[in-house]
Amino acid sequence: MTSTKRTPVYFLSHGGPNIMYETDHPVYPQLQKIGREITQKVKPKAVVVFSAHWQGERDVIEINTFENTELIYDFYGFPANYYKETYPNKGSPEIAQKVIDSLTAAGIKSHGMRRGLDHGVWASFKVAFNEKTNPLNVPVVQVSLFDTEDPAQHIALGRAVTRLRDEGIQIIVSGMAVHNLRDLRWGQQGVKPYAKSFDEALREAVETESEAEREEKLVELLKRPDARPAHPSFEHLLPIHVGAGAAGSDKGKRLWTLAEGSFSWAQFRFGDAPE
Repeated sequence: MTSTKRTPVYFLSHGGPNIMYETDHPVYPQLQKIGREITQKVKPKAVVVFSAHWQGERDVIEINTFENTELIYDFYGFPANYYKETYPNKGSPEIAQKVIDSLTAAGIKSHGMRRGLDHGVWASFKVAFNEKTNPLNVPVVQVSLFDTEDPAQHIALGRAVTRLRDEGIQIIVSGMAVHNLRDLRWGQQGVKPYAKSFDEALREAVETESEAEREEKLVELLKRPDARPAHPSFEHLLPIHVGAGAAGSDKGKRLWTLAEGSFSWAQFRFGDAPE
């Protein structure tokens, strides 16, 4: 049974594909908790998801409009079994068309294509929506970001699809609160100072009461001196801007966080989950 109440918006820090195996990682039960909240309380009729791993064009959004697609194994150097993983899912041409119509109404150009889920979606969904213990059982439609680093443009993208929430469609945005692979590769130990400082600045921005002030602070985040250390490129941050735009006046809340090395695993929700 699905709900027709206005759905909240979730930002997931999704990590690498290894998260699907790391059951002892502190984020693992947090993703499971969010997944259960969505399936058991929100009960959406579909999921529309934006991932850091899909940029469309500078002024054009791309949308998967096909029901059946193959997973994208967009990661390198992992053991062979990673590339044999499956995640049962179905798209929805009907829901995809709703996204296209919403974008068109907002003056945003878009086009449909056939594209499977990337690991920014399916690896974390395997944890949050385990096919055996907490199956999602609704269509999943992935939508791209813009191929820019413009936060205001991505807030506008989220604002364009906010009306889908009134139709029982769950919007999930997937990225990382802090994401610096370069420092990870260098093998440096301990929590990087920017991981904590930017994580806290992000929380403060998201939890700002006023919608207009929240958007202003989220735009200003990218100008902070710790922004580039925290995000050498901004594609893992910009999903939070999409989420904030989709949230409208609904308040943002950090559900959980962990600064770890050159990353932060902060998870956010905009709006309240049904009781």
